[in-house]
Amino acid sequence: MLPREITPRSVSVRGTWQARRVTLTADDLDLAVTAVSAGLRPATGADWTVPAGTLDWDCWHTAEHIGDCLLSYAGQLVAQPDGRYVRFLAKADEAASAAEVLEFAEVGGRILVATLRSAPATMRAYHPSGMADPTGFAGMGCVETLLHGEDIAQGLGVVLDPPRDLCQRVLDRMFPHVQTEDLDLWDALRWYTGRLRIVDRPAPAQWRWTSVAMDISPGS
Repeated sequence: MLPREITPRSVSVRGTWQARRVTLTADDLDLAVTAVSAGLRPATGADWTVPAGTLDWDCWHTAEHIGDCLLSYAGQLVAQPDGRYVRFLAKADEAASAAEVLEFAEVGGRILVATLRSAPATMRAYHPSGMADPTGFAGMGCVETLLHGEDIAQGLGVVLDPPRDLCQRVLDRMFPHVQTEDLDLWDALRWYTGRLRIVDRPAPAQWRWTSVAMDISPGS
């Protein structure tokens, strides 16, 4: 399935980013998980073996990936390794229904939320993109939840509508280099990560996030 396509319009506007300390919290991740779960739950009677957007995974395995990813982030915060991932893989039961695999994804999110609530701001743990602090892990959790949720939504033909103030914070913390002055904030997130085509505005060939702790330079 091709990404959704729109024509740019002037709506919820994000101005030019200027350097500042932007944080994402457990509350933001909780909001992202709630938005995605609420948006996808009415479609759990559909066929989740269809491709999720442009991914190679189907919708079922994309939801499983969300759960595994968020549980892995929680494991990183608990173990605090400085050069590797904690060695485990979280998988849903192969017989899980669409509703149950969505529940698995939501549980992974809620466990990460609980872990973030107890994590001191000074905590650091490994991620391939750099040593991240709790706000970085909260941001990565939001990105994985919202964008893979969108992949599933595209596959199932449903619409996600996350809060725009949440999208603003995710853009500011995770993608401060992205200039999106004339875009709706959810459109901006989807456009930059290849989930949305915008007429006359090509998306980058590759995208990156800024997950490192705010007191560490991205190149370190």
